[in-house]
Amino acid sequence: MAVTLSTPLGSDTIQRSATTTLDNTENSSITIPESVTSQQVIDGGNKKENFLIVSPYDEEPHLLDLSTLDTANQLLAKALTGLKCLRVDYATAPYTEIFNWSEVTQSIQKLATASDFTWKVTSFYIVVFRSRIPPTTVYADLGVLDKAAHAEATKSGGFLKYWFGSPDPEGRNLATCVWRNQHDARVGSIGEAHRKAAAATRFLYTEWKIERLRLIIKDGATDWEITNWED
Repeated sequence: MAVTLSTPLGSDTIQRSATTTLDNTENSSITIPESVTSQQVIDGGNKKENFLIVSPYDEEPHLLDLSTLDTANQLLAKALTGLKCLRVDYATAPYTEIFNWSEVTQSIQKLATASDFTWKVTSFYIVVFRSRIPPTTVYADLGVLDKAAHAEATKSGGFLKYWFGSPDPEGRNLATCVWRNQHDARVGSIGEAHRKAAAATRFLYTEWKIERLRLIIKDGATDWEITNWED
């Protein structure tokens, strides 16, 4: 069950780069959920080659349809199934130090070689949602909102990866999304499920902050860079 609200799915649901603070509270720690990272989905004994599990949700409405993407985005989405958190303090750590981006880039390089695809420098859109919840927040309520918003965002297209952690002892957490581009993120955040999630934010969190970043995979997928997003 998700313990972070769905507002990170699109950056424009809440005022950009805004931080809101109410009361300081603490919450017991929860083990980080393990995301399913299979690159193929089994349906009635048949492999659905075009569908990828890219989030902790593995039901059909949450699967990424690879046939809707160009080759570069397909390769990144596949590589991101191997995204791993490297730090226990991910809720507050610098974003570039939280995940195994070098391994993801190496995976892109291998996939590109296997596909006989020449990788040219390409950028992608990242949304980061840092939050803090009070003990009064019910995780089940967060889970319902989050799952509905994720399905809605997936349907809109271009949603390549969704990862969320669990609150630390002080109730702090992090969720992050990788999108094909900023336009997709905006379209994915204007539906009814996202409006409900955004409306609930002030009641379910004591703090929240949104960061918008640019992921750049260099020529040949030989290196990566993450910078602040500038319109």
